[in-house]
Amino acid sequence: MEEKFIQERSFQFSLMIIEVYKKLLFQKEFIISKQLFRSGTSIGANVAEAQGGISKREFRNKMSIALKEALEARYWIKLLIESELVEIEMSKEEAELETMINMLYKIVKTSSQTSSIEAKKYTLNTAPILGID
Repeated sequence: MEEKFIQERSFQFSLMIIEVYKKLLFQKEFIISKQLFRSGTSIGANVAEAQGGISKREFRNKMSIALKEALEARYWIKLLIESELVEIEMSKEEAELETMINMLYKIVKTSSQTSSIEAKKYTLNTAPILGID
C-alpha cells in the first residue's frame, strides 16, 4: 500500500523539482540546478522501476537507490538554501523531500527485514540437505 503512495508522491515531487529547475535557470544557476534536477527526478524513476521488480531483492535495491537519490537531492536543496546563491523559496520542496526520505527509509528497512527472515528460513530448511548442522 505504502509503495503505491510513494510512487504517486515521488512523481508529484518530480514535477515540483522541474518547476524549481525552471526558476533556477531563469536566475542563471546552471550547475547545481542540473544536479538537483537529476537527483530529484531520479527518485520517482527508481520507485517506478521498483514497482516492476522481478524479485523482492530487486525491489529493495531500487528503493535503496531511490533513497540515496533523495538524500542527494536533500544535499543540493540545502546547499542552495544556505548558500543564498539564488532567491527561491524551497521550504515546501524541502518538507516534502523529508517526508519521502522517511517513507523510503521505512520501505527499505521493512523489505530488508523481510528478506533476512526469508534467508534464515531458507538456510534452516536446507541445512540438513546440505549436511550443515
